[in-house]
Amino acid sequence: MAGRINDDDVKAVRDAVPIDAVVSEYLQLRNAGGGNLKGLCPFHDEKSPSFQVSPAKGLFYCFGCQEGGDTVDFVMKIDHLSFAETIERLAGLAGITLRYEEGGYTPGRQQGERIRLVEAHKHAAKFYVEQLDSPEAEIGRAFLASRGFDQAAAQHFGVGYSPAGWDHLTRFLRGKGFSDKELILSGLAQDSRNGRPIDRFRGRLMWPIRDITGEVIGFGARKLRDDDNGPKYLNTPETPLYKKSHVLYGIDLAKKDIAKTSRAVVVEGYTDVMACHLAGVTTAIATCGTAFAGDHIKILRRLLMDNSGAEVVFTFDGDAAGQKAALRAFEDDQKFAAETSIAITPGGMDPCELRLAQGDAAVQALVDTRTPLFAFAIRQVVARHNLDTAEGRAAALEAAAPIVANIKNGSIQHEYAVQLAGMLGILDTQFVVRRVGQLARWARERGVRPGEGQGGGRQHRAAPAAAPQQAPARGGPALNLRSPAHRTERELLKLALQRPELVAPAFDAYGEDEFTAPPYVAVRRAIEQAGGVTHAADDYLARVRDVAPDDTVRAMVTELAVEAIHNKNVDEIYAGVQLVQVRLRAVERRIEEVQGSLVRLGPQAAPEHLTAVQNELWVLEQYGRSLKDRGAAAL
Repeated sequence: MAGRINDDDVKAVRDAVPIDAVVSEYLQLRNAGGGNLKGLCPFHDEKSPSFQVSPAKGLFYCFGCQEGGDTVDFVMKIDHLSFAETIERLAGLAGITLRYEEGGYTPGRQQGERIRLVEAHKHAAKFYVEQLDSPEAEIGRAFLASRGFDQAAAQHFGVGYSPAGWDHLTRFLRGKGFSDKELILSGLAQDSRNGRPIDRFRGRLMWPIRDITGEVIGFGARKLRDDDNGPKYLNTPETPLYKKSHVLYGIDLAKKDIAKTSRAVVVEGYTDVMACHLAGVTTAIATCGTAFAGDHIKILRRLLMDNSGAEVVFTFDGDAAGQKAALRAFEDDQKFAAETSIAITPGGMDPCELRLAQGDAAVQALVDTRTPLFAFAIRQVVARHNLDTAEGRAAALEAAAPIVANIKNGSIQHEYAVQLAGMLGILDTQFVVRRVGQLARWARERGVRPGEGQGGGRQHRAAPAAAPQQAPARGGPALNLRSPAHRTERELLKLALQRPELVAPAFDAYGEDEFTAPPYVAVRRAIEQAGGVTHAADDYLARVRDVAPDDTVRAMVTELAVEAIHNKNVDEIYAGVQLVQVRLRAVERRIEEVQGSLVRLGPQAAPEHLTAVQNELWVLEQYGRSLKDRGAAAL
């Protein structure tokens, strides 16, 4: 059985890897003020960023779906890893050697499954690269040269070669300590007729497929020989690491420039990605043996921050298949806040062939002369109809008008409605403009996309947008943030978690009954159990989260620790105001209770009991006046 990772090593890993550095591998982060960063949440679909990261506290929190935690929680959630696998992965990033209890560390035995598979792929990628220099790989080097790629290009993209024998890689990885079971599970090997594993990829040119963090998780293999009876391209099968619908080839190289330029270029193959990057279009990415779909969109949206100034450019061949693919891409247009465009390669050439024939400048010009995707879709739909007849023009209008109505920018929508009238030869331009506006208005009122439920074939309409994923409801009693008491209690707890020195030592004397919202009572209790604010140290927030009784309270702690404090000047004066307001409201509530007791006692009450209640009321009223007059000095 694998040993338990040493607690000191776990703490060292948590402290060593900044949360913003880890999160920014998956999504673009921008300044959110107050030292926080924001981006589109990777755990649910959203149009505007509600996901915040606090580098100073080492925490993240999404105010949309309530996911939150520290660096370890983020990696566990986004990559579906166990706690041990996450610590091992982060330790590798930080260069920390982990110690395992119950017998020490045995390489290859005490690592999690995913870590082992990643290591196997890392060794395989290096093996394939080394094999590209072998005499047998001459055919692979010749193929690369014929596509305009030299040795430096191959090295930049990690292109390699798989030997033609049955088990070269298998024997190599066994020598590295990997079991046959791990090789089969990784997709690097497959069962043979005699029951022994053999290499899945043999005699092929190999492209490593990396995830967004740069880890090799699979391979794409190109056939080189005529006697190879397999498909032209053979990809890694679905494995615990590799899900083709979640992978974009080149995303590890392109992500920074995609975020920087707010543009992504989607091409169709590995060599097209290489050609674009070498030609200076460094935002090019491609799918891996599958159509561009919803999960790919989510990856790009997080990098583009989904703002209206961003753009996704699709490149397709000019043939019928390319045009069909472009129309499929248009069906996903409404899933982006970014504008979508299309670049049709001339003469049916792909970007790799274009670079070979006309050079780097032609590839750059291809992207620069792109056309809005909806304009392309309108032309394609109109071209299917006979515009020489009134019936054909009417049918074309009903097919194309929903596309125009889908255009997000109102002024551009109007302009294309006018252009559509011209394309159809309809002299009454305003009739077309009104029809487009009517479809757009109906769609808004019914909450559907223009064209849904209308007559005509499916190919005449954009596909319905996916319903936005609803954020899961947080458990526990609801909070009323319109309540002044709840707002002040929330602000005081944020101060206690984020700036404990400003509310110490007074806060530690506050009882749970001074907080009226049950979730805030639970957070106050967790702070107390963690040692309070007076002695808060570097691990203070981690201790508060650790003592939280359940995930609901832990999420609330994380939320309050990340949420911005609602004041520009966060100082002792502001903290004092919150302390006084919470205490004053607690005093006023107690005064009401005591006054109610006096009424209930009536004149027949025992004198000593009546006197005690009256004395308590007098003390409370004096204390309340003091709080109003002297502020924090009266605490």
